Amino acid sequence: MKKLILPLLLLLGITMLMAVESAPSAVVGYVKYDCVAGLNMFALPMATTMTAASEIGDAYPGSFDTIFYWDYAGQTWFGASDLGGFWDGDFPIASSNVLMANALAPVSLYSIGDLPATNPTYTIGSGLNTVMVPLNRADLTLAGDLGTEIGTADAIFYWDQAGQTFFGASDLGGFWDGDFAVSIGMPLMVSAYDAATWPTRSASNVNVRNHK
Repeated sequence: MKKLILPLLLLLGITMLMAVESAPSAVVGYVKYDCVAGLNMFALPMATTMTAASEIGDAYPGSFDTIFYWDYAGQTWFGASDLGGFWDGDFPIASSNVLMANALAPVSLYSIGDLPATNPTYTIGSGLNTVMVPLNRADLTLAGDLGTEIGTADAIFYWDQAGQTFFGASDLGGFWDGDFAVSIGMPLMVSAYDAATWPTRSASNVNVRNHK
């Protein structure tokens, strides 16, 4: 697999995800991200009642000292730091956001709640963008599938937890070199050469499934 390191990216550790399933019309569950000591990238797939990054930190006392979001305009990370109970630089969060956090020790982080009322749509611009594979897109199994569907993507990246380095797939004219598996709830970084809106279609029969 082709190894790609982006100097400005501080990123992530994820393992994918588990949820409980009920009737499609009323799914309540959770998505689990097993974080390692260090930088971890995760998403908020379920409908969240939290409104600020500090609430994530407060929900896991002593586990995280910084929480970041990707600022597309500046092409860099901005974040909030725990100053002993006060989160300097606190920022708003919402369902479907992709975030990064620095963990002081291994910890399991959960996105818990109902399915979102609407499936996420991401406005992708030229440069690097964060996205999450929506819960209704189990049909996307490879990064190349996602990149091809976006239409303007030239690379898709994920963080390798074990190696603490960034890996990705690059579009070589329709062939995705270094292609890798993706699954619902997975946070990713997309490099695009032009603007796009993704995804542009919805799917029926939404289910939250168990993923390893």
